Amino acid sequence: MILSASEIDRRLRAGDLIIKPYHDASRQPASYDLRAAGTTTLPQGTCTLVPSIEWVELPADLAATLRCRSSFARRGILLGGGFVDPGFRGQLTLCLTNMGSEPVTLTEGDRVVQMIIQEVRNGDRLYQGRYQDSEGAVETR
Repeated sequence: MILSASEIDRRLRAGDLIIKPYHDASRQPASYDLRAAGTTTLPQGTCTLVPSIEWVELPADLAATLRCRSSFARRGILLGGGFVDPGFRGQLTLCLTNMGSEPVTLTEGDRVVQMIIQEVRNGDRLYQGRYQDSEGAVETR
């Protein structure tokens, strides 16, 4: 089940889902838009690692799928990766590749990626990988 805006709000108020700093304009009917931290130019044909402004913490019963927002996809931006396991804590590193015809500049606070939060039933494992507690754009480890 994908969480609706009202369910995301309920889980945030309950404190088991954490998105900091939370921004009302990022809340969509069935997703939350992650924002770019800092201003970055995405050169043509290159993968650029961009951190989200938001620190995210998912409880054991939630996971998230990341998708590029259509306004950036229409300009040729592709998102690499895109799944966040239950138990993850940290800023998310967005792997953005510009396949468009010109460089694209992201301004700090631009809503770049949709985070679609889903329920995980009977989950018994939490993420404990090498990107736990990530801050900023994290290169491969």
